Amino acid sequence: MEHTYQYSWIIPFVPLPVPMLIGVGLLLFPTATKNLRRMWAFPSILLLSIVMVFSVDLAIHQIHSSSIYQYVWSWTINNDFSLEFGHFIDPLTSIMSVLITTVGILVLIYSDNYMSHDQGYLRFFAYMTFFNTSMLGLVTSSNLIQIYIFWELVGMCSYLLIGFWSTRPIAASACQKAFVTNRVGDFGLLLGILGFYWITGSFEFRDLFEIFNNLIYNNEVNLLFVTLCAFLLFAGTVAKSAQFPLHVWLPDAMEGPTPISALIHAATMVAAGIFLVARLLPLFIVIPYIMNLISLIGIITVLLGATLALAQKDIKRSLAYSTMSQLGYMMLALGMGSYRAALFHLITHAYSKALLFLGSGSIIHSMEAIVGYSPDKSQNMVLMGGLRKHVPITKTAFLLGTLSLCGIPPLACFWSKDEILNDSWLYSPIFAIIACFTAGLTAFYMVRIYLLTFEGHFNIRFQNYSGKKSNSFYSISIWGKEEPKSIKTEFSLFALLTMNNERPSFFSKNTFRIDIDSKLTKMPFITIFPFCTTKTFFYPHESDSTMLFSMLVLVLFPLFVGTLGIPFHQEGMDLDLLSILLTPSINLLHENSNPFFDWYEFLTNSTFSVSIAYFGIVLASFLYKPFYSSFQNWNILNLVAKRGANEILWDKIIHFIYDWSYNRAYIDTFYAISLTEKLRELAQLTHLLDTRVIDGITNGVGIASFFVGESIKYVGGSRISFYLLLYLFYVLIFFFICYFFFNYF
Repeated sequence: MEHTYQYSWIIPFVPLPVPMLIGVGLLLFPTATKNLRRMWAFPSILLLSIVMVFSVDLAIHQIHSSSIYQYVWSWTINNDFSLEFGHFIDPLTSIMSVLITTVGILVLIYSDNYMSHDQGYLRFFAYMTFFNTSMLGLVTSSNLIQIYIFWELVGMCSYLLIGFWSTRPIAASACQKAFVTNRVGDFGLLLGILGFYWITGSFEFRDLFEIFNNLIYNNEVNLLFVTLCAFLLFAGTVAKSAQFPLHVWLPDAMEGPTPISALIHAATMVAAGIFLVARLLPLFIVIPYIMNLISLIGIITVLLGATLALAQKDIKRSLAYSTMSQLGYMMLALGMGSYRAALFHLITHAYSKALLFLGSGSIIHSMEAIVGYSPDKSQNMVLMGGLRKHVPITKTAFLLGTLSLCGIPPLACFWSKDEILNDSWLYSPIFAIIACFTAGLTAFYMVRIYLLTFEGHFNIRFQNYSGKKSNSFYSISIWGKEEPKSIKTEFSLFALLTMNNERPSFFSKNTFRIDIDSKLTKMPFITIFPFCTTKTFFYPHESDSTMLFSMLVLVLFPLFVGTLGIPFHQEGMDLDLLSILLTPSINLLHENSNPFFDWYEFLTNSTFSVSIAYFGIVLASFLYKPFYSSFQNWNILNLVAKRGANEILWDKIIHFIYDWSYNRAYIDTFYAISLTEKLRELAQLTHLLDTRVIDGITNGVGIASFFVGESIKYVGGSRISFYLLLYLFYVLIFFFICYFFFNYF
């Protein structure tokens, strides 16, 4: 076992040869490397699989031994300063390593087909592999400096991957936004690291925790300065894990390829912030103000992310805001001191969200066969619907991921989210009410995504004989007028968003045209020749086998990974493997761990939370399920038409919620006005000051000297005596000015 720990330093370096060899190949043998580009997927997957096996072996060893291992070696020594590098293996490292490698392997397998037709295939795999390497280096780091180095490498890789299609202005803008936003947090992180080194004189985690706790216990440190340093450390995690108010980069990060979204939102970049808070929890837990701040930021992010996901029409942005909300649950749990619950939800959410993103990529991949590469159309849920007939495997996988994230038992996220909700009732009833309400919102918007995407009829007219695509649609809501006779289809109760610039709303009274004039088929395309004219239609189709393989493997995790943390304790038998694995960390944090779990209390609380989730599902089904034709028998339109005086108030509430959600709570607008525009005005003012004042003084002195010199050279007549007299005159004037200045000022 000691031998296994000793060689665990190779974990981050095993995948590294792939990006290095790809870079060298593109530099020295570009033609051959590009011709053999598909072969590079195999070594990428193989090397990451080796790391996965090693990580699983470490986790098994830790379950049996409950130990923490650290190995360091000196990098630089100068007088009293010593900087060491090494690897730190504890339960948190094992969990993160297994998570990164398992999700990473499946995403790489998926990407081989998803990116097969992209010219940047080699560059993509080089970035992806280096991304995994950086994240593995981050989780195995033994000190804060080492973490900061890999932290910045993760940020660099995310910048490259989000802006992978940098020729698109929106993608280039998105990666810049992610880079700048994260630099704000990273600057605070660097200051916090330096501040704690000033306090403790060490970067190493073990020494840092021990020295700092002794200083706090003996009251030998300034609490205000400590709180400030801890806040700066936390600022880095706020940006990286997309917590309020530095969350604005996350939805724009969807401009990268979908496999990147799956990796970023499941096991790498956003998980890095949660990992760092969990790693530094022994520091934060003795500072009550910081723990309260962590829980407050968490609960705000929980609610904000859920509300912003309500009205998004882009499937990936909806899932991005869902990720933001779930990360808020993890941050809330860490702020409450529920270390186990936070890591449990990190695991279950990672696999569920990876499945959802890969499912969305499969949907987008099939939609691109119809509309071409156009994110505005291929990712727009309004243009989907009825896909269950054409992508049944993707539909089933997406449904399981959706139900898991909704917290439906016995799927994985039910166990972890319910544990956080139970702990929140003990911590703060207000936080618990918000968390439970958000659980209902989560079920609502996740079922909304599913229904808009897979249920109903396909809501797009494909391609006519002239090659032009129709982008006009009709939508009828139950608040609108009767259905036109020319339209033979079913509709969502929520108004479909249009492809033009008209303002959509939740319950639109406007009527938009929908053209569904073709019979759906499972064929990739079909050609019809009516009256000597040709119409070509493209239809959605199921993804290829390699993409489906990744999704089918990921389906197993939401089904079974929750069993690792089920608190089942009996005499002589303990099936709660997660608690066994986390024993060293729980003991370090002095977290209360009750081996005798009260199943009656658990079932009582879970019944309440599951009821809320089911309410959200039923509400979403009622508002979005396209069963308009069955409503005609109930004459519900006449019922709704007689709503009375409350109609205006109801419309205002609905429109306010929609505007709040669709416009991202106006936070981006606020930043644009208060920061971007003000900084631009400040830059213009500084530029004006530089060009008119500073440059003006310099140029003015030069011009004045030129004219004075030109004037004087004609006065002296080339006599040296005159020039000496003039020189003495100027010296006397200079001394007179100095004398006057020092005596009167």
